[in-house]
Amino acid sequence: MATSKRPNFLIALADDLGFSDIKCFGSEINTSHVDKLAKNGIRFTDFHAAAACSPSRAMIMTGTDHHIAGLGNLIEWTNISGQNDPNGTMSTSVQRGMPGYEGYLNERVAALPELLHDAGYLTLMAGKWHLGLTPERSPKARGFERSFAHLPACSNHYAYEPQLENVDNIPEFMTMSYIALHSEDGAYVKKLPEGWYSSNGYGDKMLQYLKEWKEGGDDRPFFGYLPFTAPHWPLQAPQEKIKKYRGVYDDGPDALRTKRLQRLKDLGMVAQDVQPHPVIAEEVQEWNEMSAEDQANSCRAMEVFAGMVESIDENVGKVVDYLEEIGELDNTFVCFLSDNGAEGAAYEAYPIVQGSMIQHLKKYYNNHLDNLGNGDSFIWYGPRWAQAATAPSRLYKAYTTEGGVRVPFLMKPPTNFNGKVPANSITHQFATVMDLAPTILEMAGVKHPAPTYQGREIVSMRGKSMVPYLQNKAETIHEKDFINGWETCGRAACRKGDWKIVFIPKPKGPERWQLYNLAKDPGEVHDISEQEPERLKELVKLWDQYVLETGVIPLSPDLGNWMAAMEKQMPENAWIEYEYWKEGARDDPARFTKQIPRFTRQVKAI
Repeated sequence: MATSKRPNFLIALADDLGFSDIKCFGSEINTSHVDKLAKNGIRFTDFHAAAACSPSRAMIMTGTDHHIAGLGNLIEWTNISGQNDPNGTMSTSVQRGMPGYEGYLNERVAALPELLHDAGYLTLMAGKWHLGLTPERSPKARGFERSFAHLPACSNHYAYEPQLENVDNIPEFMTMSYIALHSEDGAYVKKLPEGWYSSNGYGDKMLQYLKEWKEGGDDRPFFGYLPFTAPHWPLQAPQEKIKKYRGVYDDGPDALRTKRLQRLKDLGMVAQDVQPHPVIAEEVQEWNEMSAEDQANSCRAMEVFAGMVESIDENVGKVVDYLEEIGELDNTFVCFLSDNGAEGAAYEAYPIVQGSMIQHLKKYYNNHLDNLGNGDSFIWYGPRWAQAATAPSRLYKAYTTEGGVRVPFLMKPPTNFNGKVPANSITHQFATVMDLAPTILEMAGVKHPAPTYQGREIVSMRGKSMVPYLQNKAETIHEKDFINGWETCGRAACRKGDWKIVFIPKPKGPERWQLYNLAKDPGEVHDISEQEPERLKELVKLWDQYVLETGVIPLSPDLGNWMAAMEKQMPENAWIEYEYWKEGARDDPARFTKQIPRFTRQVKAI
């Protein structure tokens, strides 16, 4: 029976989860709770995020492009160029201090929880924020009534912090992944609960907030945001979860890639004749060239990863099960997605990691086979396992190829929603994370306030509501010849309908624009830029327009020479507002907060 009651919303977000890493998208990993949502909803095969985490999270929170919202790049990658450029050739110095690269959700946007809270929603968050480190940048400051937030990009999932004799000796690569800095309702958390494991902690906290809402008789609808830090490295999971996957991956990543791809075909999520892009992993050994010991360690890393994914699923399940128990699930829009493609970096090949970082891990962590996955281990799984999850697409996280930006996404609309979404259905419609905010606002009956909000000028949303499509009032979510751009760390792309240009610097790409027809070549295998020169020129012009509209600061002349030379740039490693990894920072935050100067943007005449 129809009701005028406004719907609740729950967004569950994984961190670095690959396209086929959940069972209903082709995985062997047990994700029964998420699969149940899919059986009652719709799965998307052409859903896109940014190529990295905080940019995607900014777009989810605002419905607009991350270069506009303040996360043109990850603050960690802006701060230290080598964090995402193992060759050290693509400096991010020109981005430091520039509008759109503040490293936090800026004042040019209105955040989704702000608008929903203003409209009478209870707004709740438990998990990774990564959109600001200080109280004035926290979830509380951007509309969340209750929040338990992991503020930086990543950290130890067990909050293991070995006591160093000299905190200044922490390797540069680890400074921003060393401390599990959290805030609750805007105040820094000095100590996490005993027995902490990130995914369980966030699931429990969201459950706590929902129980307080229900038991307190609050009759407001809720907006819940449950963004996990898993399965981001360091790969860590409860041993009982890890042991479930013992031996599952012994055949190696290439065999897993073949199995995953076949399951995607069987599910109807990719074409039977799809041509997958070849694996690109020149910086690591081929599987059959590895020693038995290295193979065993690599397989165990993937087993740990699987345990992390199952833990995410378990915690999504306990929140969803509670909503069902109290009779609220039918009236709740639930969606599950990843913030970018699988993480495939071979960090052991990065100069910033070699030397002091490796020595640090040997001294303070135990990466012996039987200890992998525990809090005092510190591992990642590399490009071959990542490309098992992104197949048939090219590459992985941080690249604007489909492997970096195409993500798993499923939604379960409210049962009484006036739509006709078949249960357990699959759509091949193009959509992006920017479409979530306008969809939720329309379902909630809330109008976006642009051009002003709370006395300041703000931008409109670039995303498009999915409601007309879900209600069968529109055949597509976006127009047939939609235009969408991507850029992260000098990797770029622009898409118009089925046509896409991609710019990938060396060594992973040719460092020039390539052209693909995704309808015929979803794996981005066959560059047809020479056969279609006019089409290439058209899309390059659209890329230039995207740069102008969103404020991208290109890192390569081939992406546009828009910036005039600046008299001064921010120095390396000086762009973090709050040095939270320093000893005593959580006790006296004011001592470790910097005043960061800003520079005026100058744009060359076109």
